[in-house]
Amino acid sequence: MSNVPEKPALEGLEAKWSALWQERGTYSFDRSKTRAQVYSIDTPPPTVSGSLHVGHVFSYTHADLVARFQRMRGMEVFYPMGWDDNGLPTERRVQNYFGVRCDPSLPYDEDFTPPEKPDAKKQIPISRRNFIELCEQLVAIDEKAFEDLWRTLGLSVDWEQTYTTIGEVSRTASQRAFLRNLARGEAYTSDAPTLWDVTFQTAVAQAELEARDYPGHYYRVGYTLADGTKVHVETTRPELTPSAVALIAHPDDERYQHLFGSTATSPLFGVELPVIADPSADPEKGSGIVHCCTFGDLTDVQWWREYDLPTRTVVGRDGRILREIPGWISSHDGRRAYEELAGKTVFSARETIVEALRKSGDLDGDPKPTTRMANFYEKGDKPLEIVSTRQWYLSNGGKEPELRGQLVARGHEMAWYPPYMQSRYTNWIDGLNTDWLVSRQRFFGVPIPVWFRLDGEGEPDYDSPIVPDESELPIDPQSQAPQGFEEHQRGKPGGFMGDPDIFDTWATSSLTPQIVCGWERDPELFEKTFPMDLRPQAHDIIRTWLFSSVVRAHLENQTSPWSHALISGFVVDPDRKKMSKSKGNVVVPTEILDKFGADAVRWRAAGARPGADSPFDEAQMKVGRRLAMKVLNASKFVLAAPESYGLGVDASFVEPHRVTEALDLSMLRRLRQVAIEATEAFEAYDYTTALEVTERFFWGFCDDYLELVKDRARGDAAEADSAKAAFAIALSVQLRLLAPFLPYVTEEVWSWWQEGSIHRAEWPNAEFEITTTPHDPALLVAAGEVLAGIRGAKSTAKVSQRTAVTGLVVRGSEQRVGIAKRALPDLRSAGNVTGEVEFVVDPSQQGNDLVVEAVLADPEPKPPAAPAQ
Repeated sequence: MSNVPEKPALEGLEAKWSALWQERGTYSFDRSKTRAQVYSIDTPPPTVSGSLHVGHVFSYTHADLVARFQRMRGMEVFYPMGWDDNGLPTERRVQNYFGVRCDPSLPYDEDFTPPEKPDAKKQIPISRRNFIELCEQLVAIDEKAFEDLWRTLGLSVDWEQTYTTIGEVSRTASQRAFLRNLARGEAYTSDAPTLWDVTFQTAVAQAELEARDYPGHYYRVGYTLADGTKVHVETTRPELTPSAVALIAHPDDERYQHLFGSTATSPLFGVELPVIADPSADPEKGSGIVHCCTFGDLTDVQWWREYDLPTRTVVGRDGRILREIPGWISSHDGRRAYEELAGKTVFSARETIVEALRKSGDLDGDPKPTTRMANFYEKGDKPLEIVSTRQWYLSNGGKEPELRGQLVARGHEMAWYPPYMQSRYTNWIDGLNTDWLVSRQRFFGVPIPVWFRLDGEGEPDYDSPIVPDESELPIDPQSQAPQGFEEHQRGKPGGFMGDPDIFDTWATSSLTPQIVCGWERDPELFEKTFPMDLRPQAHDIIRTWLFSSVVRAHLENQTSPWSHALISGFVVDPDRKKMSKSKGNVVVPTEILDKFGADAVRWRAAGARPGADSPFDEAQMKVGRRLAMKVLNASKFVLAAPESYGLGVDASFVEPHRVTEALDLSMLRRLRQVAIEATEAFEAYDYTTALEVTERFFWGFCDDYLELVKDRARGDAAEADSAKAAFAIALSVQLRLLAPFLPYVTEEVWSWWQEGSIHRAEWPNAEFEITTTPHDPALLVAAGEVLAGIRGAKSTAKVSQRTAVTGLVVRGSEQRVGIAKRALPDLRSAGNVTGEVEFVVDPSQQGNDLVVEAVLADPEPKPPAAPAQ
């Protein structure tokens, strides 16, 4: 065939076919289809300010395998791609990249240009608007790099259907959903204890917490009782002593029962505190009695609420002890003691107060080293503080058992792959104890779309927020005035203030189904694509992205956002350790793609089953590359013209009625079963098994079947036509079965002999009607087993595979021998069997194995060695 290249190669296929797919609109979404014909995928928007690693490559490949399968099954696949470009990661990258930091108090500078030599350690302050412009500039560059990588990997995304989480469409959807939550009472603002990251100066939600071991010391601090004696609490945070509001012990702890209802006085500061009994105090921990501070940990918050204790905050948002001496410290000595702490970081304040306690005699013994579990922001490196701040919250079942039950029920409406991942979702909901904190004290994100009136003293009225009309969205309350006000009234008594916060990135990403499907923007598209069919994602963000998406769809659309959740595991190093830059075990995707090719990388990705962590070894890519190369070479062998070394098969041979020979029918019968197994596996989202059964057959097809019948196929009789037709059908079917995994090499081979794209071709089914005949698929297996025996004998004798076999005996059970006998003509040709062949029924061979004994012709004598010079 004229289209078959003389020397097929894998190099260059990605660039060639990526460009042609884009030019031809191969993966463009046809919105004229009905809802029943559409399969929609809610693809994760990667954080473009970060870097892609091999785990991303694997998980995004898994979604693409499903997309390609569904497309070949006749579904119109809605497969958009988004970029998560707002929030803290982008801000940090901009700060380091340009050497700047945001100072909202500064005015906008129209002529601002970043430093020529940015210094991440000496960042210059710029206005909020200038900072956001730099964010937008950098994410545009990052998004292009990400898109190039995804195109190289072969994701069959419709690149006309893209979005960004900071784009106008996303901002509008995010703000609209919030305003409706607010109107229904599902969103509210509250001044309450908040987990706070002092480095990034922002609140942190429960879903973003990460518990880590943190080294410290236990200090025995003495509180003075009414009779002058002391009771000692053991604490790892003595610097919070000025914020103590109560001493608490277990009601059954006999050591302290006589103190319940009395008071104690704090050391250094002389503040009187109640002694309270509470069953959540652990009598086995430390001294059994603790000081409740506002706030040291979440248990302190619980006690503060339950017993209506006063708020005595001493740690500020910057992680330092507040400079102003608090009013509850009234004694002269207490105020002087506080002055020594004021303005210090909590670490410096700890050293200062420990020394003061030691001098005053209120520190009992030496500190004891310990390691405690502390809460960290998942992106932070310092323990979180708990400070009282005003934040926005969204109902998520943390405070409403009825809503919690409804969200658990939504999880039962979905099919989970693997099924056990649903328990992670349910367990997360069951463990919630707060509503979803959705506000962040950052700059680059979706603004919270409200304003507040200022009274005559300039104080905001938080109980009656001013909201825009939905037709005005998206809005930025920091640069736009609400209706009825003028810009000059901003920040003035009797005027208004815009909410300074932005939404948590998950508050926007949780709406990706609504954003991509055209919620309130494109009713026709929304009707055809929502609820979506598939959410593919990693297991570590079930509690964030998956759960928050269910919350938003439940509250707004009264449904689950999709019907199937495909959960991927981590890619770990060969020692099964999570990959990270700090460990130096990260695999850069571009490097393996350049070295092995996209098809080889995708092949390896498909070997990682849903939900399971997968150890990565670069050597595995060589196997995938060998498979891709074999597809090229085997296809050339079948399709190339006879005058080359090929068989001269073309598309006209894909005619089932031509297949008449038993071995050919046996091969197709087995291939039919492979196609059924692969289809069933794909329908169960088990792409790994689909690949395994297909690949196993392909290697057997190349190693056994092609060798068995290639000589017959070169003839002119009907037997040759049978082989050629079987070749053509088998090649067509196997290319399509491999197409989701190896999109480039299968498209290349398809173009040699077929019209259109293989990725729009029909998934294998109808061509197998011919195999309903009673021909046994075991014939191909038996023939392959005999051929393997002949090859083995020649290998053992260390002779060429072309060596003639002058005698052949095949032993086995009556059934197996009878099956193998039917392939004798092809076996003679493939094994160069020139002598007598004997098939022996051996009653001792009760299993299915065949025993092959081959007598080989004497090897040709080697020419004498040349005399030494």
